[in-house]
Amino acid sequence: MASKNKSTVFFCQQCGYESAKWQGQCPGCKSWNSFVEEPVKMTSSGKRLSVGLREAAAPVSLSQIDLKEEDRLLTGIAELDRVLGGGIVAGSLTLVGGDPGIGKSTLLLQVCRNLASQDIPVLYISGEESLRQIRMRAERIGEFSESLQLLCETSLDSIETVVRARKPRVAVIDSIQTMYREEVGAAPGSVSQVRESTNVLMQLAKVEGISIFIVGHVTKEGTVAGPRVLEHMVDTVLYFEGDRHASYRILRGVKNRFGATDEIGVFEMCANGLMEVPNPSEYMLTGRPEGASGSVVTCSMEGTRPILIEIQALVCQTNFGYPRRQATGTDFNRVNLLMAVLEKRLGLQMSNCDAYVNIAGGIRITEPAMDLGIALAVISSFRNIPLDEGLIVFGEIGLSGEVRAVSQAKQRVLEAKKLGFTSCILPQVCLKDVGSVEGMRLFGVRGVSDAMQYL
Repeated sequence: MASKNKSTVFFCQQCGYESAKWQGQCPGCKSWNSFVEEPVKMTSSGKRLSVGLREAAAPVSLSQIDLKEEDRLLTGIAELDRVLGGGIVAGSLTLVGGDPGIGKSTLLLQVCRNLASQDIPVLYISGEESLRQIRMRAERIGEFSESLQLLCETSLDSIETVVRARKPRVAVIDSIQTMYREEVGAAPGSVSQVRESTNVLMQLAKVEGISIFIVGHVTKEGTVAGPRVLEHMVDTVLYFEGDRHASYRILRGVKNRFGATDEIGVFEMCANGLMEVPNPSEYMLTGRPEGASGSVVTCSMEGTRPILIEIQALVCQTNFGYPRRQATGTDFNRVNLLMAVLEKRLGLQMSNCDAYVNIAGGIRITEPAMDLGIALAVISSFRNIPLDEGLIVFGEIGLSGEVRAVSQAKQRVLEAKKLGFTSCILPQVCLKDVGSVEGMRLFGVRGVSDAMQYL
């Protein structure tokens, strides 16, 4: 009789598409060989067993919906609050992803510490570490109040019982890949388990009004392990970026139902946890070489925050029949396109040269406003002419060699002035918006040929 209540379904590991039989190519995301077979439990009537709402929902009219501003809970970490859109929203479900060892658990433990110090009930649930291991990491971060409760458990049934009984305002699940539900016959971390576990946590967050943070592992492709439906179910998706062996960390929001998705938070890994970097521009320009060719500073906008970044280029004669092109921290194809524009519009013969472009500091930026900076860095290295150390450049380059306008030009210029830069090359059409800035010499250019004359 028990076998009649069980069945198997095929899931796509990339997008979560469901099929009754195995298929070579997923009809949803078109990926190949991504279907896996997993058992699911069925009811006696042949329907899939799923977790529903504890109370029947009643429809309301639009006039009954209150539009007052949501009361957000501040985490005590300004960089995280900015990425979240101003703080934690009650009843929200947030996914935090990143490479192993990047600092996900450390950041969330610091958030729990700050909230517990305000006598806010917080529950930290770990499925990977023991209570002793969490205590050792907590000793490194600082003192914790009694408002923080710890639980080592992987069964969602037990976790659901504890959460409903304790009713914390904030709960952390570390990590979703270790959680399992007994009704689902698949192994923990499988598509079915991750899907069902997230569904249970979503119901807890919405019904009980608890803000839940979920930690998710990242695959070698750079996405959260499990189906993409996991990202669709949560309210906010945050990614931790950066080299685990380097000191900096970047927290980027890729989905946010309560705020913008173009904000970033910059952190530095220290002995006592993650520390905020309030001025990332100064941090990124630390150790900049003096009097070296192929180095130029540009400004990128990350949400409402301007960040100054050093672009380095190295152009040299190739020793092979086919010249090498390499880009670190920016789009490789964009660099090839810009070099083709320089060869066509300026007559620079770089077809027999190797070219390497690097964004210093390890940050990855793909904003088109960096085009002019990349072009001038390549020209500076090719001609071996150092640029002025007080110069900053930004602008988008078209295929005809024209320099096009960029957004928020004045904010970029003011950020450069604050860090001691004295001159700026920018698109001619942006001069009117910027106006005059005391202490800054502004050079408007219409094309890359005008910018090259500055050299």
